[in-house]
Amino acid sequence: MAHSLSAKKRIRQNAKRRLRNRDRKKTVRVEIKKVTSALAKKDVTETQTAVTQAIKVLDRMASRKTMHPNTVARRKSSMMRKLNALKTGK
Repeated sequence: MAHSLSAKKRIRQNAKRRLRNRDRKKTVRVEIKKVTSALAKKDVTETQTAVTQAIKVLDRMASRKTMHPNTVARRKSSMMRKLNALKTGK
């Protein structure tokens, strides 16, 4: 258990940030799930809108330092590769 005031404050801040980051990461998972379900349906327009929305959310997470920028780039790249494969019919 922390004894100093600054250590107690740090514990409170960490708890708040943890909850905030968990909520933000949940949002990312939901968006990626939408992309996955749209890809399963093989609907190009629905997948395109889902990918666009997911990219917006991922970019926001990278700018807020919730997720590492390289992780965001990797996930965006993966989604775009799957979308392009769907468009070309491979």
